[in-house]
Amino acid sequence: MTGRFATLTFKRQVAAPVETLWQAWTAPAARAVWAAPAPSVTVAYLEADTRVGGREISVCKVEGQPDIRCDCRWLDLVPPQRCVNSEVISCEGVAQSAALVTADFASASDGSHLVVTVQLSSLAADMAEGYRQGFDAGLDNLAHVAERTMILQRLIRAPRQVVWGAWMNPETLPRWWGPDEFSCRTKRIDLRAGGEWVFDMIAPDGTVFPNHHRYGEVHAEDRFTYALHWGENGPKHADAWALFEDADGATKVTLGMIFSSAAEFQAAKGFGAIELGLQTLGKLARFVGAD
Repeated sequence: MTGRFATLTFKRQVAAPVETLWQAWTAPAARAVWAAPAPSVTVAYLEADTRVGGREISVCKVEGQPDIRCDCRWLDLVPPQRCVNSEVISCEGVAQSAALVTADFASASDGSHLVVTVQLSSLAADMAEGYRQGFDAGLDNLAHVAERTMILQRLIRAPRQVVWGAWMNPETLPRWWGPDEFSCRTKRIDLRAGGEWVFDMIAPDGTVFPNHHRYGEVHAEDRFTYALHWGENGPKHADAWALFEDADGATKVTLGMIFSSAAEFQAAKGFGAIELGLQTLGKLARFVGAD
């Protein structure tokens, strides 16, 4: 077996804040949206733990071809500035390559700047060109995803177990969900993986906004994913995730939303989705007695 070595560098200017770009790069739910380099490729995440020492396993599938497995280990995470991970690519149990991937993030006047360095060792064949094409396509996808991603964060001075319990409980979630002075009218609610919440948001003036949340992965007291639809079985307008992190006895809550299009993202910003979303997290804080 002959080793083939290469150092590849990729640069992108992204029209999104650096914190948003960081979340799009590191959050498993976001990575699942942009990681596939082409429409013919699907990427399934079998395991994802985005912490130093954590492991991420994904499988890349192309019809008619053997699956490609990527085993990633997070070695360093300095949000939102720098992260380092190792990755081993294998096919049918045979290692094809090993790489060290370093991503550096910086704020820029028009958004943020990303530099990705890949130190590659090809094990089965010369894979440098394949890596170059795959990372170029993936980073183009990442830039487009980050530009339609909304990140809301709040530090809630309550233990993570309490905050998670207030959110992922069908009895309590409808009591605080929504902006100030909005209320919820639930039709069906099942907050387990594969479950759904069908409900109406009711504005102070009585306007009714039908909603349908479809839940994907649920990792207790850590994170969950869901898709937002305009009403029951209506069109999807965003893929979302919530992340819960310990912060010296408090809980840092991150709510991320990747809108289906740039137009939907701009429309959401236009009607005040950021401010309304922060109000929602504020109601959560008050509900658990942290504000």
